[in-house]
Amino acid sequence: MFPIIAGGLFLGAIIYMFTFIVCKQTGQYYLAPLMTFLFSILITAFGMFVIGGFEGMAYGFLATGFLLVSIIGALFLPLFVRKKEPQKLKRTDKVSLFILPILFFTMIGLTLYSDQGYWVIDQGTMTYDETSSRNGDYYRMSTISEGKKQLSLRLGEDYLGKAIEVDHVSRWGSTEITVRIVEGDDETKTPYLSIGLNEIKEPLQVKTTDGVEFESILDLDRNE
Repeated sequence: MFPIIAGGLFLGAIIYMFTFIVCKQTGQYYLAPLMTFLFSILITAFGMFVIGGFEGMAYGFLATGFLLVSIIGALFLPLFVRKKEPQKLKRTDKVSLFILPILFFTMIGLTLYSDQGYWVIDQGTMTYDETSSRNGDYYRMSTISEGKKQLSLRLGEDYLGKAIEVDHVSRWGSTEITVRIVEGDDETKTPYLSIGLNEIKEPLQVKTTDGVEFESILDLDRNE
């Protein structure tokens, strides 16, 4: 939560400073906190009505950062404004008007790029049961809240004493989930993993870093 609010503070400060500099030419400095406040409303509305659900809450935290900047900026505006009459932009102002949008969109781009597109729901190991009819390696897909997908991967006897970690999930083209097999803590247990996914682009592929592919439980049932 706090990193998201901090990101909102940073982006909100950029919007505030950019608008403040532009307003030097008209003397309408009140537009700086007003514009930042309007951004907070738009971000909140986008999170509520377009994104929705749990992910939409993140946009609310982001909007909180913008709102804080608008409030603080409005309170300290008299200290920032020395001359209320219109002014010509200085060289530093023009440079700032060039740099600030670059910072703004770079920050957004980095945020989008760093979005992994998945989250770990549960992972661990379970006692191996030789009498169970499901002792092989397979994954199961299901739909969770807001249309998001859940993938549950369970490994069998060949992976006794091992554990599973997510290596990466491809975000371009078809969905490819790569897991890493590492040493576990108990030689009598097999590993399992459940992750949530924003979306699935077929054909889905689940494999290890060594290239071993796992089948869906539906495919296994059809082949029996």
